[in-house]
Amino acid sequence: MSDHKTMTLTLIVWRQKNANDPGKFETYTAKNITEHHSFLEMLDCVNEDLIHAGKDPIVFDHDCREGICGMCSQVINGAPHGGQDRTTVCQLHMRKFKDGDTIYIEPWRARAFPIVRDLIVDRSALDKITQAGGYTSCHTGGVADGNAILIPKTIADEAMDAAECVGCGACVAGCPNGAAMLYTGAKVSQLALLPQGKAEAAQRVKNMTDAMTECGFGNCTNHYECMAACPKGINVKFIARMNREFIKAQFA
Repeated sequence: MSDHKTMTLTLIVWRQKNANDPGKFETYTAKNITEHHSFLEMLDCVNEDLIHAGKDPIVFDHDCREGICGMCSQVINGAPHGGQDRTTVCQLHMRKFKDGDTIYIEPWRARAFPIVRDLIVDRSALDKITQAGGYTSCHTGGVADGNAILIPKTIADEAMDAAECVGCGACVAGCPNGAAMLYTGAKVSQLALLPQGKAEAAQRVKNMTDAMTECGFGNCTNHYECMAACPKGINVKFIARMNREFIKAQFA
């Protein structure tokens, strides 16, 4: 029998049947929650109670629950992923809250992310940006020698920093304009830094920024909320690099 102290929390959760439903906040009680529960495990407990009561459970996204995929996209008390530095919702633990707290839980809010149901939004707009140019066109053939193309470590490290983006969309949710500049900047920079990506660099940045606009994302006005919300700490310097790549592309 566990001797851990338990908490009782009030949850104010956004419920919405689909993109056309007006939606509303509903109030639930989370009981017998310990500091060792993750935020998603806490929601699991609430959903078990709802199911036992014959009610519809709260619908939310999740997959790895290890802070890798970013699927657990929720705005908690006004902050994407809960606002803890470099932390996804599934890594957020209930020790960050205290007994009697009221917690507001919402989906990502952006025109480019229509709500599917409750806390789940359609983030396929990010996929469309990557499909527009986030790749290199080449014949793979056999596996190339790892040292065939020499790349300075500082460049390789910076490309890996950009590649760390998991495409969760927290940057969009955190941006007051609903911009996808940090996401797109990371994807453009990841390839622009490496020799393999330079051959298609000009067309890539044009295609990806066009797709970003067509999907309905807003413009960047340097609030830096994107970097603050990013669970992987993607730096806004990649937005600057994308802007430089875009300017260079106009003369290519």
